[in-house]
Amino acid sequence: MTLEALIAVVIYIIVAGAICWLLWWLVTYLGIPEPFAKIARGIIAVVGVLVLITLLLQIAGVPFRLPR
Repeated sequence: MTLEALIAVVIYIIVAGAICWLLWWLVTYLGIPEPFAKIARGIIAVVGVLVLITLLLQIAGVPFRLPR
C-alpha cells in the first residue's frame, strides 16, 4: 500500500468517525424518547463498526466484498 493510499484511508476513518460522532450527538441533542434513542445509537454504532472493519481490511489488503 502506498503512502497516498494510507493517508486517504486515515482521512476516510477520521471523516467517518466525525460523521458517526455528529449523528450520536444529534440523537442526544434532539432528546428523542429513550427506546428510539437507544435503537438509533445502536444503529449508528453498528454502521460505524462496519465501516471501521471494512477500512481495516482494506489496509490489510483483503477488501471486503459481498458474495454474488
